[in-house]
Amino acid sequence: MSEISRVGVLGCGLMGSGIAQTAATAGFPTVVRDVDAGPLSKGQSAIRKSLDKLVEKAKLDPAARESALECLTFTTELGALAGCDLIVEAVTEDLRLKNELWRTLDAACASPTIFASNTSSLSIGDMAAATARPDRFIGLHFFNPVPLMPLVEVVRAVTTSREVFEHTMTFARRLGKEPIVARDRSGFVVNRLLVPYLLDAVRALEQGVASAGDLDRGMQLGCGHPMGPLTLLDFVGLDTTVRIADIMFDEYREARFAPPPLLRRMVASGLHGRKSGRGFYDYASQPPTPIDLGL
Repeated sequence: MSEISRVGVLGCGLMGSGIAQTAATAGFPTVVRDVDAGPLSKGQSAIRKSLDKLVEKAKLDPAARESALECLTFTTELGALAGCDLIVEAVTEDLRLKNELWRTLDAACASPTIFASNTSSLSIGDMAAATARPDRFIGLHFFNPVPLMPLVEVVRAVTTSREVFEHTMTFARRLGKEPIVARDRSGFVVNRLLVPYLLDAVRALEQGVASAGDLDRGMQLGCGHPMGPLTLLDFVGLDTTVRIADIMFDEYREARFAPPPLLRRMVASGLHGRKSGRGFYDYASQPPTPIDLGL
């Protein structure tokens, strides 16, 4: 197997654009594909803004910014990824959608191409089984914001070959990341520990243990966390958290992974966190103020 030299990114949302930026900054020619021009344009703008901010903070040389931008190609054509050595998928946490894309790419890509999913909760093996290359399928779970967060979880399915695993570990290090190895179990390392903590914070709020503000301040000041759990939930997205928790509960059947009723009601009411402007906090005001949830 030859060295990874050309990268494809499937999806140009928050995670996809971050992965693409990171790969391009590391010098990899990178092809980014999304379904239409809208998400591509938004992702492209986000990448440029992120690179500009790094230059302003003297964390990136202006020449390196231009070089990274030159490494990026944006397209709506799925077939444009066919020439890539590694394709990283970063689309919605929907196994059916992911597998439809993998089947199409499996037929279009050369046999040596490595497929990697950025999923945070779905089984790598379930995706690998949808292709004719289960030995060349692996998990690469990045963390938001991708250009700044040093961690990537490398998830080896039972069918992933040792060669592909080693190539992927080397690739992660070439991106400047610190890889850790996780088994192919829902949530891997970080979310398996983080999601129950976040859900417990919601249970504490609905049980009247403390206010949203005091729960967050307690974990910040008492445990040294950079942000409290409810603020973090707003940042991650309440709808995203429910989706991940449901997937994890389906696998483990443990109560600690079950989304609390309050969280489901908030999502149903459109309170999705920062992206919707309101979650546990109202982001129309600065600083954000806790929402009256009628508790």
